[in-house]
Amino acid sequence: MKAAARHLLSALDQAYDRQSWHGTNLKGSLRGLSAARAAARPGRGRHNIWELAVHAAYWKYAIWRRLTGSKRGSFPLDGSNWFERPVPGHSGERAWRQDLTLLEETHRQLRAAVAALGPRDLARRDATGKFTNADLIAGVTAHDVYHAGQIQLLKKLIPKAKQT
Repeated sequence: MKAAARHLLSALDQAYDRQSWHGTNLKGSLRGLSAARAAARPGRGRHNIWELAVHAAYWKYAIWRRLTGSKRGSFPLDGSNWFERPVPGHSGERAWRQDLTLLEETHRQLRAAVAALGPRDLARRDATGKFTNADLIAGVTAHDVYHAGQIQLLKKLIPKAKQT
């Protein structure tokens, strides 16, 4: 594996589940949260932590799909981008853990795809011609860090007593 791919993998891992200089990563921001805490909304019409976690899983999947050329529509949930959580029939601790597992699995799948890329693959541009595969990987890395910070802020803004 060339240096550029190693660097991108390292950044991807630090943003998700490895120690990094920037503080809490995405997985760390979710650690120890109950379903009730993850479902608490900071305000009417605002996304909760649970929705942010599934949103991050979706974008890991979307970048994996672009890198591998896989067909659209293979994400395990219906829809795209934002997924209301919790929903009737998919709530409580078990459902929360299932969605955390989805996030973990999509990260591992994306990581494997990145590890398989060579220098030419990293330099290849997407269908729009605007972004290289390396840009997409760097972008999804920044996406994880952004939402990790957002989750950390939400945890401070939503009192533990407001877990409904």
